[in-house]
Amino acid sequence: MPKVGVLLSGCGFLDGAEIHESVLTLLALDQRGATAVCCAPNANQAAVVDHETRRPTSETRNMLKEAARIARGAIRDVAAVKAAELDALILPGGFGAAKNLCSFADQGANCTVHPDVDRLVSDCLAQRKPVGAICIAPALLARIAGRRGTTVKVTIGNDPGTAGAIVAMGGRHENQPVTDIAVDADHKVVTTPAYMLGPGPAAVFEGIRKLVDQVLAMIPAR
Repeated sequence: MPKVGVLLSGCGFLDGAEIHESVLTLLALDQRGATAVCCAPNANQAAVVDHETRRPTSETRNMLKEAARIARGAIRDVAAVKAAELDALILPGGFGAAKNLCSFADQGANCTVHPDVDRLVSDCLAQRKPVGAICIAPALLARIAGRRGTTVKVTIGNDPGTAGAIVAMGGRHENQPVTDIAVDADHKVVTTPAYMLGPGPAAVFEGIRKLVDQVLAMIPAR
C-alpha cells in the first residue's frame, strides 16, 4: 500500500488549503488503496480571511491546527516528515499554497519558500519520488525545482500572468483544461488546474483523479 504525503497549508481557499481540492485528493487516494500522510507547517498563516465577507481579519491561525480540521486530526508537522518514508507527495492548492507555503501571492517569481516545505519537496524530487501539485501549487513546485537548476513542466490552466511567472522561475508551462493534467515524466511531476479554472467539484475531481492515478502509476513496483 503506497504512502503519499498530502501537504496542506491551513483550511480554507482564501488563506489556507482549498478544502474541495484537499478532500478530493484524499478521496482519490483512498479509492486507489493508498495511505495519505497529511502534514503542514507548524507555523502561523500569513493572514486570516473571513470566508463569508472575503475580508481580512485580525485573527491568528496556525497552519497545522487548521489543516487538522481537513485531516480529521491525523496531521503531522511537515518538519518531521521525511521523503524516505513516502512513496509520493501531493500539494493541494488554495491561497495558502501561495501565501503560507511560499510568498508567491505577494512576490511572484521572487518568492521565498517555507524551509521545511522546501526541504521535503526538494528531497522528493532528488529521490525521484512522484510529486503532484494542484491549482496554484505548481508555481511553488516550479520555484523549488528552478532553484535546484531543474526545469519542470507544469500547468496552472491558462492564465498568462501566472504562467509567465512560472517560466521566470525556471519552469515550463503547458496549458491544460480543468479536467486534465500535465505530466513531466522525466522529473515525475504531475499537475492539474483544479480551481484555477474549475466551475465546481465534479470537473475539479476529474483532473485530481487523473493526477492521483498518474502519481501512483509513477511509483516503482515493489
